[in-house]
Amino acid sequence: MSLISRTRSAPALLAAAFMAAGCSSIGRTANPAKYESMSCSDLNSALGSSARDISQTAITRGKVVNTSVPRWLLGGSRVKTAVANRETARIDRLKRQQDAIVAVRARKCAS
Repeated sequence: MSLISRTRSAPALLAAAFMAAGCSSIGRTANPAKYESMSCSDLNSALGSSARDISQTAITRGKVVNTSVPRWLLGGSRVKTAVANRETARIDRLKRQQDAIVAVRARKCAS
């Protein structure tokens, strides 16, 4: 009985995990001009936040890549690849944002 209930909920859980991972990459575009008006402490905070977001996204991408998709779940591998690619694109965007913060911080703030 418990095996049946586990196998029936597996597709729903897998779909929910993919949706949650996909939705986490939506929104928040970077505007490099806004960093010019920030103070050094704000830039440091933004840099830390960016680094945290990159780490969290990399963890999510790793979980998605290491997810075992059953063969009977049609299209599961394509969804897994699409979500991993979306997370990779988000990491690239966050790295560009982080580079912009570092450039402004190096110009404005003395160590």
